[in-house]
Amino acid sequence: MLCALVTSPTAGGTTAGDLRATVHSWADSLKLQAEIISGTGDNRPRGDGRSHVTVLGHPLTAESTAAIAATITSTGGNIDRIFRLAKYPVTAVEFAVSGTGTEELRTALATEAAEIGVDVAVVSAGLSRRAQRLVVMDVDSTLIQDEVIELFAAHAGCEDEVAEVTERAMRGELDFEQSLHARVALLAGLDASVVDKVRAEVRLTPGARTLIRTLKRLGYQVGVVSGGFTQVTDDLKERLGLDFASANTLEVVDGKFTGRVVGDVVDRAGKARLLRSFAEQAGVPLAQTVAIGDGANDLDMLNTAGLGVAFNAKPVVREAAHTAVNVPFLDTVLYLLGITREEVEAADGLVD
Repeated sequence: MLCALVTSPTAGGTTAGDLRATVHSWADSLKLQAEIISGTGDNRPRGDGRSHVTVLGHPLTAESTAAIAATITSTGGNIDRIFRLAKYPVTAVEFAVSGTGTEELRTALATEAAEIGVDVAVVSAGLSRRAQRLVVMDVDSTLIQDEVIELFAAHAGCEDEVAEVTERAMRGELDFEQSLHARVALLAGLDASVVDKVRAEVRLTPGARTLIRTLKRLGYQVGVVSGGFTQVTDDLKERLGLDFASANTLEVVDGKFTGRVVGDVVDRAGKARLLRSFAEQAGVPLAQTVAIGDGANDLDMLNTAGLGVAFNAKPVVREAAHTAVNVPFLDTVLYLLGITREEVEAADGLVD
């Protein structure tokens, strides 16, 4: 038995008789008998938009998946395909959707995702999704789990003072550059040899190595920009095989920190500027870049990139970014690019 659904747009010029004749013609060519059951369904005109909707959950329940599917159809979208990208450490499912605009989908799904507690990323379909060739990420609380200034402050015995400056900045009393200078000043006189200890204390975010290793295998260039310090980012660049790294530099005189930084400060605008610079050096259009960050200091960079990903970010950043990931695994960003866990593991199993 072969079943087929044939629809005719309500505003179209095709008659019921035309459809019946066509179906019988197909049946005859296949040496089948045709039984036609007529009915009225949802024949709304479809738009021409195409999108990929990635849903992440830890866990992702059947009820949550059904709720997302219902929201997609409520926008007039047609689910052409459902594909599982990963089943651990998070569950990731991708919907290929046609018939509705990407922005309309993004708006509708953002509300639903917040209500049911899952992450949803919506990107336009097409070759551009696989064309990204440069990924640039923040360091503190993104590539690593730590805040580097706090690690230095612990060795200088000024954690409380640094925390107080941070709180003032969060209240809007200080901008980033003012807070940076105020916190760095507290490190004056600290022996610069502590850098080796801080480097050893840095904890990579789970999935960071997998993300970078997989991207490099696919031919991406990968960089970091940080409001932290080159004394740490230069080491990360070497250890992880990064292509680019830029941050502030702590001034050292006679083997001790002076409490000052040298050169231009890497602030919110500076991060966006560095993304553009890295893209130019790599020969990659901005539309083919991905930026990842967690703080307000990353917003300009996230909005400059072709795809901006807010990673475990503050609400204001999640709302402003193209998409957000709120699970503790950095390699989940791969799923937004359509890369499956099986593909990652297969590549890891190959002998170079």
